[in-house]
Amino acid sequence: MNRLAAAPLAPFAVVGLGALALYVPTARDLFQNVWASDQQGHGPMVFLIAMWLLWRKWPEVLALPAQPAPWRGWSCFGVGLLLYVFGRAQGIQMFEVGSFLWLLAGAILVLRGTAALAGVWFPMFFLLFMVPLPGVVVDTLTQPMKLAVSSVAEFILYNAGYAVARTGVILQVGPYQLLVADACAGLNTLLTLEALGLLYLNLVRHESAARNITLALLIVPISFAANVIRVIALALITYHLGDAAGQGFLHGFAGMVLFLAALLLILSADSLVRVVVRRRHGAAAAP
Repeated sequence: MNRLAAAPLAPFAVVGLGALALYVPTARDLFQNVWASDQQGHGPMVFLIAMWLLWRKWPEVLALPAQPAPWRGWSCFGVGLLLYVFGRAQGIQMFEVGSFLWLLAGAILVLRGTAALAGVWFPMFFLLFMVPLPGVVVDTLTQPMKLAVSSVAEFILYNAGYAVARTGVILQVGPYQLLVADACAGLNTLLTLEALGLLYLNLVRHESAARNITLALLIVPISFAANVIRVIALALITYHLGDAAGQGFLHGFAGMVLFLAALLLILSADSLVRVVVRRRHGAAAAP
């Protein structure tokens, strides 16, 4: 890398060192509790993907004329520092982790300007998925989701000929009882699948606005369907192979099934939307 190419990166290298000093203790705490759980274990992967997306966009950012916005940038810095100090002191990880977005946005505004920040809007938005949500919010929204997923799973299994009954979020499949846990059908699982769908949309970059909007709207039902598939897979594994298999290695395999099912559903929905959009364009172009 020559001096001209390295010069714009030097200030960000200083910012990066400062961020390491602030957030290494935060990362250590997250890996010991929140990110070590099944519910929010997606945090590190979201961060790495966001950094990769930011790296991909960086040549475009450097190609833009530098128009620093110091007032906006230092304002973002101030908000970020206040959130970090308050979150760190009070143990509120949503503020502590969320402060990273404000500090990063402030650095970009101070050093490159508003156009540069607009150019990396998706990586910045994607980082929101790594911010831990308050337990009250998660618990409040997770319970109805688990009820809905377990109800649909019971309906499908019953119509497939299995002896199944449901009490709340507990499924009785043959002699086995399965609790639909937060990790199987909770809010954080839904958010993880939402992030996967939005990442797909960002990478494929369809030219049709209708296609992008339709796919974005379909991500929510696709995520719900993927959760149902995971619960059914666990129920069938437990029913046919026993409780030890359902709670052992194959339980983790069912997690892989969740993401594979979501990816396949997104690809299928994309193909279907493509056919519909092409037919409508063809009908509109026909005399």
